[in-house]
Amino acid sequence: MLTKKGKYGLKALVDLARLPPGQTAFITEIAQRNNIPKKFLDTILLELRNAGVLRSKKGPGGGYSLSRPASEIRIGHVIRTLDGPLAPIRCASRTAYEMCDDCNDPETCRVRISMTSVRDAMSSILDSMTLAEFAAGGVLPPRDLGRKAHRLT
Repeated sequence: MLTKKGKYGLKALVDLARLPPGQTAFITEIAQRNNIPKKFLDTILLELRNAGVLRSKKGPGGGYSLSRPASEIRIGHVIRTLDGPLAPIRCASRTAYEMCDDCNDPETCRVRISMTSVRDAMSSILDSMTLAEFAAGGVLPPRDLGRKAHRLT
């Protein structure tokens, strides 16, 4: 599940992606436009700057801006930066794998194997979606994940 930190970070990035090229925005402006607590946004934007997603300028004409075009920023990278691995459980993670305390055999564990498929589907979508697409509505055509999609009715 996306945390508030991840959600607020995405909202702030969409706000910055909608600015004319070369324009910056102050944290207070971004926070007010998106109903985000300023103090929390300070931490989020600093993390995104440290990850190379944003740049900042001090003084007159200063503020935050995207470090590169929105079409070059991947949503999967942003979420991993703010929230950590995309896997729903640690034993299904590629980058932060931890074996479960109650697991006798991770190689045959049906929960781990199923959640690995979930992780793969999520990362496929989020790693291919750019901030530009996300800001435009985030709609992607359905992907063929190798099996029929199940519909909830």
